Amino acid sequence: MAGKKDIHQYETLADLYQDLGIKIRQKAEFTIENVREVHQTIPYKSPIFRTNYYSFVFVKNGRGNYTTDDQTFEYTSRTIYFTNPGHLKGFEFYELEEAYLITLSESFLKTNVHSEIFREFPFLLAETVPPQTLSEKEFQVFERIYLHILEEYRGNSQYKFPVIGNLFVVLLLKIKEQFWSGYIPLEEGDRSSQIVKRFKQHLEKHYRDLAEGKISQHFQAQDYAHLQHLHPNYLNTVIKSKTGRSISNWIAEKTATEAKALLKNSSLSIKEIGIQLGFHETAHFSNFFKKQTSQSPSAFRKIFR
Repeated sequence: MAGKKDIHQYETLADLYQDLGIKIRQKAEFTIENVREVHQTIPYKSPIFRTNYYSFVFVKNGRGNYTTDDQTFEYTSRTIYFTNPGHLKGFEFYELEEAYLITLSESFLKTNVHSEIFREFPFLLAETVPPQTLSEKEFQVFERIYLHILEEYRGNSQYKFPVIGNLFVVLLLKIKEQFWSGYIPLEEGDRSSQIVKRFKQHLEKHYRDLAEGKISQHFQAQDYAHLQHLHPNYLNTVIKSKTGRSISNWIAEKTATEAKALLKNSSLSIKEIGIQLGFHETAHFSNFFKKQTSQSPSAFRKIFR
């Protein structure tokens, strides 16, 4: 495995593929690609990397493996698997005839798919979930959905991403129904992995409580450390070493994601959204949002209205 200084972190699939010398259509928060069209050379083995997006892979006909942190999984034809942001990753194709890859950010999930995405689909917060291999009939159900998503993605409808968001909910429901309903994700023996998983769960719960008005205090690193009875410096060290990002970075990105969802999906004023997210001055909220997204809150909201 490459040394830490050699491991790059990518915000989008286009960023990763640019470093790999592979061209794809566009740099976006949502992508769907025919993997065989993208990877002209098979067999192929990637370097180890990190991403800040979710990956869903549907292997119709192929064979290979992928790595998440210290675990490597083999897969064959009719396999479905997904990986979450922040982990060390790598993939290898031994043989590949047809497979599709969907990538999307948490921001896309919250604004176009489901505002309560992690409550509805808690397996998305799992540290590690093994791949699942289906029968031909079972796989065809998923194939119809992701090919419909591909058709919308390549179209020019003004409602393209809301349509894709709704189709992706169907995809997640089918995943939940088929093999993750009642499933308990892998329990890592590594204490650091458990700390990261609890931090992600606490982060999601905190912003849900803010949205529901159960609390008004905006948590900082020391608050998340207190929830796990850990020293803030120790928690930050674990989070940074396991995900490549500091707690403050996780908090800032989560705040921006929640702000986007509220600006798009709620009738709250910009001032009210800022207060809900812990900003007592609207100007501070606007400056934060613009720093994170390169847009003002009003400009972002105007796009959707």
